[in-house]
Amino acid sequence: MNVPGRLKTYLDLVKFEHTVFALPFAYAGMLLASMQERATGWPGLHTLIWVTVAMAAARTAAMGANRVIDRAIDARNPRTAGREVPSGKVSPAQAWWLVALSVVVLVVAAAQLNPLCLVLLPLALVFLIGYPYTKRFTWLCHVWLGITDGAAAAGGWIAVTGHFSPAAWALWAVVIFWMIGLDTIYATMDYRFDLANGIKSIPARFGIPTALKIAAVSHLLTFVLLVLVGVLAGSSFWYYLAALAMGGILLYEHRIMDPDDLGKVNVAFFDANMWLALTMLGGVVADVVWRTWQLHHA
Repeated sequence: MNVPGRLKTYLDLVKFEHTVFALPFAYAGMLLASMQERATGWPGLHTLIWVTVAMAAARTAAMGANRVIDRAIDARNPRTAGREVPSGKVSPAQAWWLVALSVVVLVVAAAQLNPLCLVLLPLALVFLIGYPYTKRFTWLCHVWLGITDGAAAAGGWIAVTGHFSPAAWALWAVVIFWMIGLDTIYATMDYRFDLANGIKSIPARFGIPTALKIAAVSHLLTFVLLVLVGVLAGSSFWYYLAALAMGGILLYEHRIMDPDDLGKVNVAFFDANMWLALTMLGGVVADVVWRTWQLHHA
């Protein structure tokens, strides 16, 4: 058995590289909460490890379920027919075992954090596993995905504090509107397929030009909410500098999108948003380091 090759197949199955989208926001929530709650940006090694494990497990469970639930749809779509489950590289049973194992790990991780994380876990699982079904019924599936991924940011916050706060809700909203915008952009690639097969999405419902405008408005709200998070968290100029850079990335993302030429969708979807998430984390790290230094040298 080729273990490295098999591992790569499973990493490809769950698009492991896309973890870079949500994980930085989970870390940002964790660091901002620690700064606000404890006047230090360091949440402790225990919390850092188990937040990381929980995030990896949650995303693996969600992506594994998505791939196996959507296998018949993916098999009909030329863009996705080569994915691991429809192509036969991973069987549906193997994918479900991966999902089950990931859920077990997620439960263990939540239990290691605090009671609220464990109490909220069943609801989180409904959103994690339920996303692929939403596209069969409503073009608001992008909102469902935003709520699901936004829970990562809020989860990082409550992992530290054990409760919600206005800043945590605002950070959740940041990710909701960010994901609505980027998932709408991503869905433009399947516009014709979705129309022909009854798959619901914002592009299929409103057309590509209007969908891109909706994505732009969603990302404008993302920027406004980023500023609000800084205000509620008492952040320094380092955070706002990062927020400004993130606004520039979002602007660039929409400037390169052309409804008549979708050749740069992957750049707008993956590259730009990877840098946006990393900029968010970098800005929060700089912010909490600066504020911690100021507190210790006041």
